[in-house]
Amino acid sequence: MIDLKTRIGSLTLKNPIILASGTCGYGDAYKDFYSPKNLGAVVTKGISLKPRVGNPPPRLWEVECGLINSVGLENIGLERFIKEKLPELRKSGAEIVVNIFGEREREYYQIAERLSEEQGICALELNLSCPNVKKGGLEFGKDPKTIEKITREVKKRTNLPVWVKLSLSRAEPSPLARAGEEAGADALVITNTLKAMAVDLERKKPALPAITGGLSGPAIKPVALAGVWEVVQAVRIPVIACGGIFSGRDALEFLLLGARAVQMGTAVLVDPLAPMRALEEIKRYFREQGISSLKDWVGKIDLNEQV
Repeated sequence: MIDLKTRIGSLTLKNPIILASGTCGYGDAYKDFYSPKNLGAVVTKGISLKPRVGNPPPRLWEVECGLINSVGLENIGLERFIKEKLPELRKSGAEIVVNIFGEREREYYQIAERLSEEQGICALELNLSCPNVKKGGLEFGKDPKTIEKITREVKKRTNLPVWVKLSLSRAEPSPLARAGEEAGADALVITNTLKAMAVDLERKKPALPAITGGLSGPAIKPVALAGVWEVVQAVRIPVIACGGIFSGRDALEFLLLGARAVQMGTAVLVDPLAPMRALEEIKRYFREQGISSLKDWVGKIDLNEQV
């Protein structure tokens, strides 16, 4: 048996594969393909205090080796999520992480307080880095002082573990990561999508009505690898990798750098079974390499000079 358990602060996940926010609905989008309890955790799409209609369509635009999305954080709002979605998620047996965001700082605090009253949630993920909304999002995540303030205030209002999701779009990640750590974050998620744009040449217009959006997929994997590496060196709290992870081998690269877990997002839009295939690929690789435990792999990158 191969032990794939991983610790994220006070949480122990059965394996390091997590469904990323925004790509698995409210954590239930792929229940017809497999049970979400088979994965380490699922992260819901971003939940706001009030319902949001999001950006006008089209919201997705395929580019070379990736996808630009401009969904605009459409969601049903906090109270409907608690009433309509959370009960079914609890029944699934999955580890549930709720991604939250606000247009104003105080909205993060209100959402955190309300969700802390509910059972069955294992962590909150603070979206401080979404590049496809005009209010909040990346504006909060580009300033270390704001990251520290929001994280600290959320921590005061909840007993749940708090993950801070950051982007590599606008700044070197280390100061932002350290700000989250100093404020008490239990883990950091690196990276959110990167700010991007596409042009529809025939129409002579931006491809997306919102003009810019967030780039994800294989195109950003090298950037994400570098960012995860830098953050792992800069902080002591766990780092969760996200960005262009499509296979078990992709996941193994991030884990080798020191990430404790990985989130898969765009991959499941291409193949809903991608997380399960990645999990089996990791197990197969470990068997071939004679590795019996994930802890014998995480952070074991060889930095010795090549002869």
